[in-house]
Amino acid sequence: MALDVGCFLLALLCSASCEVITSLDQTCIEEEANRTYNCENLGLREIPDTLSNATEILDFSFNFLPTIQNGTFSRLINLTFLDLTRCQINLIHEDTFESHRQLSTLVLTGNPLIFMAETALNGPKTLKHLFLIQTGISNLQFIPADNLENLESLYLGSNQISSIKFPKDFPTQNLKVLDFQNNAIHYLSREDLNSVESTDLSLNFNGNDIKGIEPGAFSSRVFQSLNFGGTSNLSVIFNGLQNSTTQSLWLGAFEDTSNQDISSAMLKGLCDMSVGSLNLQKNHFSDFTASTFQCLTRLWELDLTATHLKELPSSIEHMNLLKRLVLSGNKFDELCQINATNFSSLTHLYIKGNQKKLHLGAACLEKLKNLQKLDLSHDDIEDPDCCNPQLKGLIHLQSLNLSYNAPLGLQSQAFRECPRLEILDLAFTHLHVDASRSPFQDLHFLRVLNLSHCALDTSNRHLLAGLADLQYLDFSGNRFPGRTIPKTNLLQTVGSVEILILSSCDLLSIEPHAFHSLGNISHIDLSHNSLTHDSINSLSHLKEIYLNLAANNIGIIPAHLLPVLSQQSTINLSQNPLDCTCSNVRFLTWYKENLQKLESLEGTVCANPPALRGVELSAVQLSCGMTVLGIFFLIVFLFLFTILLIFAAQYILRWKYQHI
Repeated sequence: MALDVGCFLLALLCSASCEVITSLDQTCIEEEANRTYNCENLGLREIPDTLSNATEILDFSFNFLPTIQNGTFSRLINLTFLDLTRCQINLIHEDTFESHRQLSTLVLTGNPLIFMAETALNGPKTLKHLFLIQTGISNLQFIPADNLENLESLYLGSNQISSIKFPKDFPTQNLKVLDFQNNAIHYLSREDLNSVESTDLSLNFNGNDIKGIEPGAFSSRVFQSLNFGGTSNLSVIFNGLQNSTTQSLWLGAFEDTSNQDISSAMLKGLCDMSVGSLNLQKNHFSDFTASTFQCLTRLWELDLTATHLKELPSSIEHMNLLKRLVLSGNKFDELCQINATNFSSLTHLYIKGNQKKLHLGAACLEKLKNLQKLDLSHDDIEDPDCCNPQLKGLIHLQSLNLSYNAPLGLQSQAFRECPRLEILDLAFTHLHVDASRSPFQDLHFLRVLNLSHCALDTSNRHLLAGLADLQYLDFSGNRFPGRTIPKTNLLQTVGSVEILILSSCDLLSIEPHAFHSLGNISHIDLSHNSLTHDSINSLSHLKEIYLNLAANNIGIIPAHLLPVLSQQSTINLSQNPLDCTCSNVRFLTWYKENLQKLESLEGTVCANPPALRGVELSAVQLSCGMTVLGIFFLIVFLFLFTILLIFAAQYILRWKYQHI
């Protein structure tokens, strides 16, 4: 009898089925309900009916609309932003946007425009931003001037334009950004500039190689920024900008162009104009002496990135207004070679990516009493005793970047000279720490600390002591003993942390109560580890946080752990080997009921069974009940079992009577 029951149960189990329903239709992504849609690169030839009539923001780029006309978008009358990048548009007919009164941004980048009707842009009351980049335009008369009175930015880069002269009826009075980069403009006349009526304009000629400017063309004009990047002869620019004013002047060179060397005499042209910020990156200097700075005394920012400098002169005078100095990508041997005493008013100093191993020396920046931000990243700095001697005198420093350097030795109270630090970045710099006291002991104002991939000794419980106001801690890439975060750990001294990054720490597990001291936590990133569902239980006391568990080893999530996930605000479970069989049906049901909490849905896919591998969880429906065949076997089983009971009862009764 036992054998019969086993056979029936086996048949019953074999009859269960998993019905899979997947959706492979490519549809627009609704990024904000009834308001924002992304239809990028779906091969569409018309606007889908699934888009709400109330749509305001639409990305329709990389589709196929060779011709657009009045009816193409007529249903979406609430559009404020429309991106039609690379839709192979040739023709834009009359009154195409007549119904779109609220349209403020139109992107037509990368379309081979042949015809654009004069009334094509009629309709929008406040069209402010128009992108016509890489559309084949060679003449500004191609752009319809009707209804552009409120235009604030016009992007015309990567076309074939040779003159910036606008037609007389083209409204330019409200323009704030005019971008002509990478065109064929080689000469600028007074008439050209007079056709642009706006003031405080940002004007971009980057990549045009201006060879001539009519004298007085820029005279008495005020600009927010001027960009002449890639011009081979800067004398032309300095001569042409006489008596002009600009907040920012960009004269950087490109690596693939051979520019004329800049001389001190050439820079004297800056004495005849007013400039606040000057960028000369990737240029060469034929001479670099104190006289080079003679006409730079009114600058508040100077960028000399990758200008092949080995040192700065020691006798530079009158640079008291300079606040920001960028010396990245040069060839200094020692930090003292920048002669910081010349720039006593600096608040920001960037020496990033030095092309030689940079030696910090001692007290090289001592005179920079006002320095607030210092970037010394990617400089191959190596020092066994960092960082008090090197940072002497920087009492007002708020941000320090020493990331991507050679090994540094941090003694106790290593940043005592910078007591007001708020941001400290040591990422990818191997740190040798004196275990007796924390190197961060005196940083009572520190809010952001990046210690990612620093090869730290995580068993040192005192490592983070003294950081009373720390809010952001990136500890990714550091390994914990036994690949486990124990109940007692170094995080217990930073209870104020709100954002904690522990990705790529090679973790296998997290002990219960490991995070109990983190009372203010709102964001935990545990991605790219080897955690299983068991570690979710250690997060049971946390509520309404952002929880990133992507790229771990989570397959089945038992029902008793679902409340832990339910009480979080956002969860990322992508790139896990998730089980999509009936063994995990409670989680799969929970998943579909909580899609609003889940992030990276497209990356959250099944790993098991093989038939569903790679299918998004949100597209899978399981039917784990019994089939008709299963019900049939169950009825037959119950029927035979009943008969068996009847025969057994009769047998017992007969036996009793026989033995009376």
